[in-house]
Amino acid sequence: MLDLICLGSVSIDLYYKGTSLTEGEGRFELAIGGKYYVDHFYEGLGGGGANVAIGVSKAGLRSGLIAKIGDNPFKSLICKKLDDARITHKEYCDIEDEYTNISSILLNANGEKTIINYRTPHETIMKCADDYKKIDKTKAIYMANLSKVSLTERIEILSYAQSVGKKVFANLNVTDCRRPIHEVMQFVEHVDALIINGYEYADIVKMPYSSIDFNENIIDKFVPFTKDHLLVITDGKKGSYAYHRSKVYHQEAIKVSKVLDTTGAGDAYTAGFIAEYIQSQKIETAMNSGAKYAVTILSKLGAN
Repeated sequence: MLDLICLGSVSIDLYYKGTSLTEGEGRFELAIGGKYYVDHFYEGLGGGGANVAIGVSKAGLRSGLIAKIGDNPFKSLICKKLDDARITHKEYCDIEDEYTNISSILLNANGEKTIINYRTPHETIMKCADDYKKIDKTKAIYMANLSKVSLTERIEILSYAQSVGKKVFANLNVTDCRRPIHEVMQFVEHVDALIINGYEYADIVKMPYSSIDFNENIIDKFVPFTKDHLLVITDGKKGSYAYHRSKVYHQEAIKVSKVLDTTGAGDAYTAGFIAEYIQSQKIETAMNSGAKYAVTILSKLGAN
């Protein structure tokens, strides 16, 4: 029995960082037809599902991954890296022809990123009824940002997990957050803990981000989440917040001496939070673990 299965994506991430990647007004300024030589290159795994699975494994828990892997030259590299990270994947991941998920990530001196991603469209995560049995082999699941999978299919998966007594953690994508609130709630009602960032929450409640005071009990004020649901909001340098049964929790951001790469920091917080919460059921301790693991990712190249 696994501690956590992550449903999400896994990608090959190619990182480039150097002074030749000039920028101005918040954008990289690269010439059409130009050729740029960088000072640093790194190749690693990415994708919300893989990042969280690896982070949970680093915390000593047994984690698995349900994702698609293309039957292409990247397959062996992805599988080796998952094996090295002790992620159970062979019986869970689907190997598909003509599927690709790859990102090129440009980093500036402060570790801020621009990501160029290609992913084969029109995904499904469960092909048949038997695929749902994969969920039976874990204590909890985490559904990452599956932007290419329909909301209906994702709700069906969460409903099944809930029906067989699994603890459910989840994230929403930008498109989901901009849906009517009643559609968002159809997803949330099958989730034990929803983990999103402050801007995503602002989209859900249709309010300007700057007008929301996350120190308040925003659940009662904006969206009638069921009291038993746990909402966790990450808010960058302001730290993170959690809301449960009318109580508000706050975790200050932990300072990092030098940020090398911001890629995957949100997934790292999620992984640290989930790993601790599964073990202790303590919200404040889990928030602290999330913040600590996020700092380790900010201090290195790569998302995990």
